[in-house]
Amino acid sequence: MNVFRRFLVNYRLPLAVLMLALGFLLGFKVTWWIAWIPFLITVILVIGYFLIGPMTLIQGYIESGDIEGAKKLLNKVKYPNLLYKPIRSSYYLLRANFSTMTDDLDQAEIELKKGLSSGMPDKDYEGSAYLQLGSISYKKGNVKEAYENLRKAIKAGLPDKDSEATAYLQLCSICLQRRDFKAGKLYFNKAKNCKATNKEVVNQIKEMSKYMSRIPG
Repeated sequence: MNVFRRFLVNYRLPLAVLMLALGFLLGFKVTWWIAWIPFLITVILVIGYFLIGPMTLIQGYIESGDIEGAKKLLNKVKYPNLLYKPIRSSYYLLRANFSTMTDDLDQAEIELKKGLSSGMPDKDYEGSAYLQLGSISYKKGNVKEAYENLRKAIKAGLPDKDSEATAYLQLCSICLQRRDFKAGKLYFNKAKNCKATNKEVVNQIKEMSKYMSRIPG
């Protein structure tokens, strides 16, 4: 079934051409009352190609650890602006994630902004995009932009407590750099209250806690 599904998704356009030819053949040789079936299949295949693309297969590649395979599928999307809105936002977020993996922060930033400008269908997606933008801005040294994007991420909402704690920790770090210790403590307490479970985030909170204990007031 998976093999058939991959074949169907990867060869939608050639199959659409084949179904179109079959429809005309049936129409001229048999009857147009039967020809509508391959014509309908043609329409469905073409709509699927432009509105969905190969995105339904990508999750399986990611779960199996085949990142290169997922990237190849993403590169098959030639007209991302035609993708159905929820699919389009996932497309840009995935491209941004892959760019971040290779430390191509500029490209990741471009992809995230494209996703946001095209409209995110879900607040969690919007929050995640702003969180990534904030992290990228912070890494690039643009503290002001990082702060604004992180605030937007929290306002939009994040998909889990680990992401929320990450946003608060980064806001805390920015406030400490500005020597705004009061706001820094506020954000740090909010990060702790998230009760994150991700090991990396938990360790960051522990390390930050040692520093926060030395701040007066």
